[in-house]
Amino acid sequence: MKVSGFTFLRNGQRLGYPFVASIRSILPLVDEFVIALGPCDDDTEKMLRDIGDPKIRIIPTTWNEKIRSDYSVKGFVFGQQKSIALFNCTGDWAFYLEADEVLHENDLPKIRAAMEKHLADERVEALAFDYLHFYGNKNTIAWSPGWYRSEVRIIRNTIPAWSSESLFFNVVDGHKKSRYPRAAHTGVTIFHYGWVRSEAQMNLKAGATHKYWENAPAAKVDYSKIDPGALKLFSGTHPKIVQDWLPNAEGIFPADPNHLLTSREKKHRRMLWLEKNFGLNFNKKHYLPVD
Repeated sequence: MKVSGFTFLRNGQRLGYPFVASIRSILPLVDEFVIALGPCDDDTEKMLRDIGDPKIRIIPTTWNEKIRSDYSVKGFVFGQQKSIALFNCTGDWAFYLEADEVLHENDLPKIRAAMEKHLADERVEALAFDYLHFYGNKNTIAWSPGWYRSEVRIIRNTIPAWSSESLFFNVVDGHKKSRYPRAAHTGVTIFHYGWVRSEAQMNLKAGATHKYWENAPAAKVDYSKIDPGALKLFSGTHPKIVQDWLPNAEGIFPADPNHLLTSREKKHRRMLWLEKNFGLNFNKKHYLPVD
């Protein structure tokens, strides 16, 4: 079994991505790691090359700055870059890990076992993971229907698949349509640190990427403006590889007690209440579960 890892990246250092920790966390699992690297004006490329692992293969890319954001598919340039990296993978499985996602070292054997278990089962086109979305600091996770709780990150590299945006995969199912992949669950959790970077870096990132989603200017990010009911205290352990990157913090992140809930947050509160009291699950899946 050959395993490819892949991602796309641009100005990761300036925008506060823990991309070095992310890549180091997956390297023990893969035979190659493909990076579609867009134009950078920071030290991202040097930091990638300083990792010094021969498994890493960097593909210089150009971003299509003219992609229109008034179509129903938003963020298509990210799907393009993700697909470029995927199309250069040579393994039986292709493992996509975003630059702010990190694997826990304790989970690596379980991930490999899942890939080996399903390699010969052609019903399984992909493998899904649970998610922990850290918010504001290393001690706090965001947990509500507004934050995806599971997602596909490993795709079988023998099927016609691509990505219309960075979050999920599209499997080509005929000349005129595509669908979500059929996926088995690994039972493993991915640690997502995108909302732990500083507010200054988050605003830089929003300013650099928002134009690919819509024409309006990006709203200023204020971490405190969130429903405190969506925040939970994290009681586990972080991957060793990312601990030096994480800022020191005590206790749960303090949300603004005077924050007025948005209509979307009110909706998610109602959904959480229904989940808690009636056992419902409003987790949106971009895959078709396979037992």
